[in-house]
Formats: sequence, structure tokens, C-alpha cells
Amino acid sequence: MWSLRFISAEALVSHPEVAQQSLDGVAHNLYPLLFKASYLLEQAEVIRALLERWPLEECRLGVLLGPSADHSEDLRDRACRACLEAFVRGLADHVLWAGGRQRLRVADLTGVRDVQVQRCPCGKALGRWGRTELLARTCCELQAEPPGARHPIEVLADLFVTEGNFKVVHNVRLHAGHVQQLLAQVGFPKLTSLTLPAKAFDAPPDCTPPPSGEDPFLTSIAWELSQMTQLTELSVAFSTLTGKIRKLLSPLRTPLRALDLANCSLNHADMAFLANCAHATHLEVLDLSGHSLVNLFPSTFFRLLGRAAQTLRVLTLEECGIEDGHVNTLILALSPCLELSQLRFLGNPLSARALRRLFAALCELPKLQCVEFPVPKDCYPEGAAYPQDELAMSKFDQQKYNVIAEDLRAVLLRAGRGDIQVSTPIFGSFDPDIQETSNELGAFLLQAFKTALENFSRALKQME
Repeated sequence: MWSLRFISAEALVSHPEVAQQSLDGVAHNLYPLLFKASYLLEQAEVIRALLERWPLEECRLGVLLGPSADHSEDLRDRACRACLEAFVRGLADHVLWAGGRQRLRVADLTGVRDVQVQRCPCGKALGRWGRTELLARTCCELQAEPPGARHPIEVLADLFVTEGNFKVVHNVRLHAGHVQQLLAQVGFPKLTSLTLPAKAFDAPPDCTPPPSGEDPFLTSIAWELSQMTQLTELSVAFSTLTGKIRKLLSPLRTPLRALDLANCSLNHADMAFLANCAHATHLEVLDLSGHSLVNLFPSTFFRLLGRAAQTLRVLTLEECGIEDGHVNTLILALSPCLELSQLRFLGNPLSARALRRLFAALCELPKLQCVEFPVPKDCYPEGAAYPQDELAMSKFDQQKYNVIAEDLRAVLLRAGRGDIQVSTPIFGSFDPDIQETSNELGAFLLQAFKTALENFSRALKQME
């Protein structure tokens, strides 16, 4: 739905020169409307001019591009290169040239979602790595300006640090001692999102477990996390946290909006805490992949989704051992989640018949937009084992899959839900960070292979 105000804004920004000349006479509360119209039409010049003159105290990209009363379309998955570059350039202009009109205090770039297929007309994205590089370059340029000429702005962004730009590798092998030391010595009081690498809670190799059974590193890490009073997103996937979730999460002072506990070996006590804790009613993004939820924890899984139903938007249940006999239970658990927009359940041994039943139920979720479903087990040889390795996962009957996938889409169409996008990315969901840094990753792997060959050659010579 487009309001008359938005249609008028779109008409104005479609003439960039006229729009830029008119900005000084535009009411301040219309700037967000003009920004979204400019972003929709990819009018980079107008976006830059808007940011230079921005008259409000905050400019939050996620809010500006999200659905509104004037324009219901969600543009947050359009990481348009031209528009985002114009946004940052406009911020720099504001810092330097806004003069006595400066009111902007906070610029938030965290609302953009990186997706595989760009819906913007140009089709050219500026991913998280590209945004990091652009912000870093812009900050360096501004540092060269005289201090008196600058008007400081607090910028919030999801930055991406790699070996190539700061000699740091994301998946560095950290154990609990390293994590505790890092958090204690550096301190991140304003951190809003934290992702720890795999096995980050493993004890140091030379550490002897205390007789009491207490984990001093976990206690210390939990306390450090509690000092991050703005932390709302936490990812600790692929860390063994059996029986430790209460100790890790209960000290946090703010409710979590996003929580990734994939493959953390949770037990009944962990699931019971999750289902009853204060975080449950605030969760918007939840990943519980790698846990046999419906089989081992049906009641607590029910309660967790029931308490999260009013806020939960994204749910990931990959490789959770969900079989045909669990589908009715899963449907009941999902039925109150009316805010759900994305559901991912790859790697579960479900037949085409069970998937049809599940898809028919998913049509009742009014805000559902994206479903990632597994290759039906009908497409694999009989008796195929789950969870599958990559080789086994890729050996399925493609023709049979295509027929079943079309049948599932037909279920959605008959229910009037052709708006739901369905796919089966068999090697996992699209990872924009890996996509952007594939060249760097390839160079790193080649260098590692070369080093291994040199070491092997050196060892052979020593043996001779």
C-alpha cells in the first residue's frame, strides 16, 4: 500500500535536480519519506543531499527502509551499492558541511539484510565487507580534515574484520581462557551483538577441572556479558554448553532478541531454562539446529515457541531429527507463531507426504515469507542415514525433487500464498560474508596448502 504522501515523494525525487533544490523548504518530518522514495528509485544524488542536510537527531537505516503506514514494502533486503555509498558519503558531508544546522547524533546502518538475490533494479550489492571498507575509508578521509571543521556522529554498523584487512581471522581457535581474557581486558560496554567462534567455551588444554565441578571460565564470561548492557544478539553455535545455559544467560541485564544455540548439545535443564526465562518473550531470531527437539524435549519446545510467539520472526531447526511422525507436533508448536517470517528446517528426514501436510499448515502463518525445506527423503536411496554428510546429501534424484518441489509450491498457490518463497539450499543458507570474501579465502587456502607441501618436502629431506 502506498499513501498519497509517498506517491508525491516519489514524484519529487524522480527529478533529482528539482528535489535537491527543494530540500531546504521541505518539512523535517518528510525527510524519512523522501529517503525511502529515493532508495526505492535508486536516486543516489538525492540520498547524499538528504543526509548532508538531515535535520533529525537519528537516522536509522532499518527503520527508514522497513514497512510503514505510507509505504508497506520492506526494502531492508536491498543492500544497494549506489544507495549505501551515497548514504555514507552524505554522512561525511554532514560531518563537514552541515554548519549550524547539525542535529544528527546517531547514524545506524545495522538494519540492512544481506541476501543472495538482490531485488534492487541495479542488482549490485554492497555487502558487510564492502560496508566495512567504505566506512573505514571514509573515517580515514575525515581524520585528515581540521578538527574544528568536524561535527562528530555516532555510527552503528555490523563490521566485518578479516585477515586481509586487520590480520585477524574470524574463526581463530579460541578457548574459554582466551574469551574470558579478551572480554575482561578490552571491554565492550555498548556492544549490541556478539558472535563467538566454535568451541569458544572449551577449557584451556592445560586446565585441571576444579573438584567442585564449577566452571570458573564460564562464570567469568557470563559476568563480562552482563556488563554489556546493550547486548541483544548472541551467537555461541558449535560450543558444548550442556547444562550451562542458565549460568551463561541468567546474568544478562537486557533481554536477547537473537539467540543462536545451534549444535550446543543442550539437555533437558537447558531447554527448561530457555522455555521459562525472560529472554523467551523477546526473541525475534532463534536457531536451535542440531538438537532433537520434538523427540527429546517436546513439552519445553512447545512452551518456548508459545512464549516467543508474539515476537519470533526467524526460526532455524536444521538437522533436528524431525521425522514424519513429528509433523503434527511441529504444526501445533508453530501455530501460535503468527509473526514468523522465515522458517528453515534443512537436513530433516521428511517425506514428500509429510512436507505437503506441513506446507498446508504453514499457509496459515500470515507473515511467513521464506521457507527453506530439506530434500525429501523419497529422493534418496532407501535407508539413507541422517544426519548426512555433504557427499551423501548431494546424491539425490533431481528429477523427483523437481516434481515434489513443484507440488509443494502448488499447495501454497492453492491456498493463495504464492508470496511465500521456498528453496532447498542443500549446503546451507546463503552466507554473504563467505560470498564476499571468497577470493581472500581461496588465497588463504592456497597459501596453507603451499605451506603444508613445503613442510612435507622438508620432512622428507630430513629423513634422507
